Amino acid sequence: MKKRQLGSSDLFVSEIGLGCMSLGSGQIKAEAVIDAALEEGINYFDTADLYDFGKNEEIVGLALKNVRDQVIIATKAGNRWTDAKDSWTWDPSKEYIKEAVKQSLKRLNTDYIDLYQLHGGTIEDNIEQTIEAFEELKTEGFIRHYGISSIRPNVIREYIDKSNIVSVMMQYSILDRRPEEEALPLLQENRISVVTRGTVAKGLLSDRMLNKATQSIKKNGYLDYNVDELQEMLPALKEKMAPHRSLTEVAIQYNLAQPSVASVVAGASSPEQIKENARAANSQPLSEEELELIRSLTKANKYDQHR
Repeated sequence: MKKRQLGSSDLFVSEIGLGCMSLGSGQIKAEAVIDAALEEGINYFDTADLYDFGKNEEIVGLALKNVRDQVIIATKAGNRWTDAKDSWTWDPSKEYIKEAVKQSLKRLNTDYIDLYQLHGGTIEDNIEQTIEAFEELKTEGFIRHYGISSIRPNVIREYIDKSNIVSVMMQYSILDRRPEEEALPLLQENRISVVTRGTVAKGLLSDRMLNKATQSIKKNGYLDYNVDELQEMLPALKEKMAPHRSLTEVAIQYNLAQPSVASVVAGASSPEQIKENARAANSQPLSEEELELIRSLTKANKYDQHR
């Protein structure tokens, strides 16, 4: 598995990362998936304190305990469960982040976090205070580097200007090309890496296409695409782009073709899915002609610039 530098940091992450939210709550099953990931050369594992009320961090920490110095663990903070644990509130305050990291370290059973990410963000936040928290955590040795998980252009610009983030996690795919307009070039220019999620667009960019789509997608479509457009475009994309390989391979290679992308974080609930994702990452890169064909078949989606 090839590795790419994360921003200007000393972290080199595998081109496929494991999105740990999909592991479930069973330790044995989760460890089978994580072991398969390690066998495929995946070294980047992404979790969050929000997932399963912190249980996900515990599972990941236990599974990676014996290889801790060989892997990169990324987790997130900023979403705070209510006492009833039936919803969460947004809290990017310095006080909360510095308390949350202690709990994450305990659950992960580690002395440090390789990449600590703000799990969202709005332009109304006290961004300077949030940055101060992350910088202090770096100085204190609790985290090695920090980044944000955000799709908001205004928020991303603020962190580029004011912080030392090394990465931005964002949704990006063939069906969600919004980051191409501004975010990807801007982050590349500033040597900040992108870690992508949503790469297979809720399964639409797999060989199942619309067959197992959610009822919401079958009724309302996906982003700028209505159902009729999806029914026409997805088979055309598969016919032209994936006669000899899966749509998943095409989707992953499309993201990896972007120089600003360091890793494609993909979920997996079985060792077989891990192997499929690894094969996709190790497959033939898309040519410039293939990339242009994909762009001609799909939409250059736009962000709401007020976000």
